[in-house]
Amino acid sequence: MKDILEYLFEYNKLDYDQAKKILIEINSDKYSNSEISSFITVFKMRNPSIEEMEGFRDALLELCVKINFDQFNTVDLCGTGGDGKDTFNISTISSFVVAGAGFKVTKHGNYGVSSNCGSSNVLEYLGVKFTNNESHLKKCLDKFNICYLHAPLFHPSMKNVAPIRRELGFKTFFNLLGPLVNPSRPNNQLTGVYNLEIARIYGYIFKNTQINFSIVYALDGYDEISLTNDFKLITNNHEIISDSKFFNFQRTSSEEISGGKTIKESANIFKNILSGKGTKSQQNVVVANSSLAIQTITGKKIDECISIANESIESGKAYKSLINLIDA
Repeated sequence: MKDILEYLFEYNKLDYDQAKKILIEINSDKYSNSEISSFITVFKMRNPSIEEMEGFRDALLELCVKINFDQFNTVDLCGTGGDGKDTFNISTISSFVVAGAGFKVTKHGNYGVSSNCGSSNVLEYLGVKFTNNESHLKKCLDKFNICYLHAPLFHPSMKNVAPIRRELGFKTFFNLLGPLVNPSRPNNQLTGVYNLEIARIYGYIFKNTQINFSIVYALDGYDEISLTNDFKLITNNHEIISDSKFFNFQRTSSEEISGGKTIKESANIFKNILSGKGTKSQQNVVVANSSLAIQTITGKKIDECISIANESIESGKAYKSLINLIDA
């Protein structure tokens, strides 16, 4: 590791094979916590390159617990996190809206590292039991259109890194890898990122795959469609900068989409929005993200996708998808 660190400290970058090899070695107890911390910190000072990201991604996918959902056309709604905005769980709530609309969602998530409440924190509080049992997850996907893939159960090799990330307490390149290492390898992805350079890197990475994708970055720093400012959207076919008018919504304020200060408060916001009792701003933000995910899957016009997302909430189907997953 010393030679690798010296190489990186001199502003060099790893190639694909080096990146893949070092991450496999990090996850095999080869290095000390201080060596791993130093390696992580390098990528706090600069973003990983495309080759480094692809090497890191493929290392984690090679090491993960494999799961096969090939019979389903699935979507994941997953942001990098690390934007420091402490919103409510927008992408996770949107996942249940998309499932309520009849699409198959394989939501990949974890406990919060640089935020108050990650998707796993709130779903665990609400009563969702985490598992990596493929048969059970397939039943949930088949019957309820959604299953939840709690990252630590599928990436057990990351157990060496998890406590180091918690101690460091800042976003790391592992935040960037989260949406890229869904063990079910979904066909479609709506992915939010926390800066424009990462959006560009993600665009190159996804274009080297067969995935239908939409990458979003709100220009005021959110890793999702926040409706608080203009946003950048990169898809398989185009790149645009737009704003809330893209969804025919009013612009909202950051205060209106803030999350709870505790897991209990976050869970209450979660249930209220899914059951149609959220504020107008909260529902609009969820519908914006949900409709973009639906457009990514179907290619339908955004107005039709907005109607589908609204109907999922107003009919109670979105909330029912949550209750079904808890009961399962």
